[in-house]
Amino acid sequence: MTAPPAPSRLTAPPVQPSPGTAPAQPQSATLIGSVQRAMRLLECVAGHEHGAPAKQLARETGLALPTAYHLLRTLIHEGYLRRDKGLFFLGDAAVRLSSSGAQQKRRSTIVDALAGWRDAIGVPVYYAVYREGEIEVMCVSDTPGNPAVEEWADFRETAHAHAIGQCLLSQLDDAARRDHLDRYPVQSITPYTVRDNHTLLRRLERTRRMEPVTERQEYALGTVCAAIPITMGTTAATMAISLPSHQADRLMSAARQLQSEIGKLMGSLALSISI
Repeated sequence: MTAPPAPSRLTAPPVQPSPGTAPAQPQSATLIGSVQRAMRLLECVAGHEHGAPAKQLARETGLALPTAYHLLRTLIHEGYLRRDKGLFFLGDAAVRLSSSGAQQKRRSTIVDALAGWRDAIGVPVYYAVYREGEIEVMCVSDTPGNPAVEEWADFRETAHAHAIGQCLLSQLDDAARRDHLDRYPVQSITPYTVRDNHTLLRRLERTRRMEPVTERQEYALGTVCAAIPITMGTTAATMAISLPSHQADRLMSAARQLQSEIGKLMGSLALSISI
């Protein structure tokens, strides 16, 4: 039996523009030349640490001198450049842009590291710092199969109850700890929470330097946590993990694994701790 011929492929007729409709423009037509030239000038100035005169900048960017002068004046007015003794330097606005970009890169380093550790260890991973008298959880990396602990009681007010807070408080001096507890006194939030400021302070004093800090159901029933202290200069920081209480026997081995992984990346993380 002979197979029927394959149907022919039909080609739609070209769509004709409606009367009065402008034809589609090539992508290059949407670019703004003056912006491109201004960006070239900014990049050129950034390449001269000790500044450069307008004539040199015009020559190196291939711009006509009048055009270069016009763009330079505009960039100075907007704060992206400054002029000193005939030389042009990056201005405050450009420095802020650079700083923001560097901050985003540092944050990306932390986020990527946490995701890698989360997958390697199979636990949620947290990153927090103690800044200006407050606990700040900066980043959490978890999965639907290994969800993070729900913040059902404000982390800033319950540092005494969770491993993150206890780890950060253990890195402070006695005066800073007492100041924190004056503002956020110990309160029982589960049957396992430490009972008073004095008991907590004694526990913190006994905490060994660079040892993981653990808590079992002190913040949330059914959850155990461990936090690794990280001190960079004057910044107190921590990476932490959590597990359901029925996996409590994994807690210390997982914490040691995280500590080992942090040690491998400490050099690249050092500049990222301040995000």
